[in-house]
Amino acid sequence: MTYQHCYDRSIADPAAFWADQARDLAWFRQPTQTLSEGPDGTHQWFADGCLNTCYLALDHQIEQGRGEQIALIYDSPVTATQQTFTYNQLRDEVARLAGLLRELGVKQGDGVIIYMPMVPQAAMAMLACARIGAVHSVVFGGFAANELALRIDDARPALVLTASCGLEFDRVIAYKPLVDRALQLAQHQPRKVLVLQRPQARAELLEGRDLDWHSALAGAQPVAPVELAAADPLYIMYTSGTTGKPKGIVRENGGNAVALRFTLRHIYGMQAGDVWWGISDVGWVVGHSLIVYGPLMNGCTTVFYEGKPIRTPDAGAYWRVVEQYKVNGLFCAPTAMRAIRKEDPEGQLLRQYDLSSLRQLFLAGEKLDSSTHHWLETASGKAVHDHWWQTETGWPVTAPCVGLEGSGVRPGSSNRAVPGYHVQVVDDDGHLLGPNQQGSIVIALPLPPGCSQTLWGDHPRYLQAYLRTYPGYYHTGDGGYLDDDGFVYIMGRTDDVINVSGHRLSTGEMEDLVACHPAVAECAVVGVHDEIKGQVPLALVVLKDGESIAEHALQSELVARVREQIGALACFNQVRLVKRLPKTRSGKILRAVLRKIADHQPYTAPSTLDDPAVLLEIENVLASLARAG
Repeated sequence: MTYQHCYDRSIADPAAFWADQARDLAWFRQPTQTLSEGPDGTHQWFADGCLNTCYLALDHQIEQGRGEQIALIYDSPVTATQQTFTYNQLRDEVARLAGLLRELGVKQGDGVIIYMPMVPQAAMAMLACARIGAVHSVVFGGFAANELALRIDDARPALVLTASCGLEFDRVIAYKPLVDRALQLAQHQPRKVLVLQRPQARAELLEGRDLDWHSALAGAQPVAPVELAAADPLYIMYTSGTTGKPKGIVRENGGNAVALRFTLRHIYGMQAGDVWWGISDVGWVVGHSLIVYGPLMNGCTTVFYEGKPIRTPDAGAYWRVVEQYKVNGLFCAPTAMRAIRKEDPEGQLLRQYDLSSLRQLFLAGEKLDSSTHHWLETASGKAVHDHWWQTETGWPVTAPCVGLEGSGVRPGSSNRAVPGYHVQVVDDDGHLLGPNQQGSIVIALPLPPGCSQTLWGDHPRYLQAYLRTYPGYYHTGDGGYLDDDGFVYIMGRTDDVINVSGHRLSTGEMEDLVACHPAVAECAVVGVHDEIKGQVPLALVVLKDGESIAEHALQSELVARVREQIGALACFNQVRLVKRLPKTRSGKILRAVLRKIADHQPYTAPSTLDDPAVLLEIENVLASLARAG
């Protein structure tokens, strides 16, 4: 099957195209209605179909003869633990946990909050909810109590599943006190809290409310998967909102299953029996799509990793996993590879491992700079693919579809739109722009299956945030352009475009130029206020380990580089060296916070920040800007 034929058909007749893809699934009742449109511009897929996501991920795989195949590999360098579960074993564990949830009064449609580290029980909890039709919401383990309380009040769970602690490098993070505090802050109170005790830190249980995971599970009876409508929600994934209240992205069972079946096979080129490694956390959308549901529904072995790219024990950690488990394909964020490159710039650790099983690497989450792309391809000898998607879409929007013939790749681009996504570029007034013209990236409706069509308990907010800005289109919030061949170039969030003396310039483009300098490990370019020009760019740079170039010398070289490639109009002349950049726990650089610090504006450290101390370091470095001004 060729990419172009697939893509053209998906845009010309989306209902027929996705009806064909849906026939690959083991439905309890095959849908006869593929696509319907609501009066508000949203769409529904497979309305009269019935299925169960847990059944597709486990029971159906066993029926296909994969019962003794390894379904999940748990590798935890922070606890020196390695464990495997066959499809039979994982199904049995999940079925018993689902039985316990039902005994605790959890019914179809009830909410369940999962606040856990990267342990196999987190995946089991997700699948157990899916098995009985409960709607799970995984909250990233270690989120502040206030953020957890907001999600509890919004999702109104019948039950909270947690663990006594999580581990980050050599640090033990006690989860139970955070849960206790969150429940003190929340108005809604779940009936029970189920606690997985870990040996690194035991939690105190509140009598009458808290239950020990293993003790409660000991007498539980397994239950079969229930029949669910395609439109029934599978999970809620909260993402940050501009109002301070998180947005609860809703993912439906039917569309998600069809989309992830297509994704693993045709985008990532994975087949049943392959070993796939989605490097992320179940607290993020990647953890749902590419660690738990996608790989298992496609009969793959999924790697479940509790560790970091570095210091667990070193920058060869990822390559050790690839060699040990013969990983065929992996996904990670560019920031992880930048961290590895910073500590192993010559790839000496990488070359110690056998990567022959690995066919390709996929990177997404933020812009993949060309310097990191080139280093990783050269060092690994493998194809490295940039691609782009969002929490709201749940699966890639643009990517090289390695499972389709003739997809093609183009370095510097996040590649062409995946079948199902009609990606276009518009100006501020919503007028379509031609090739190589920068504007707002939008997706023409209907969105393909798997994309969120509402927010939990707040549909008007969904319409306002995504469909009202450009009628007839989904507003991605990202800016960029398409070239003459339809390859998409993401230049960053639309609020990362700065206005310098009337010129609209992309900080993402400047970052790419800065990152290409041989001394630079990673960087962020933000626009700061200027009395005359409105805004001017500021580059914050982290050097590779062992580099000792002086700040003034680096600034001189980078200014010349930007002036040559973009022009003097960029007014790029401020570079500051920093030891590290503030990031979310998923690895995204907090550019909005950096802008406020640089402009001496008040800011609130977000709950997603991986290390609050870094902000003070940035403030001290940028104080020199004020003195220079």
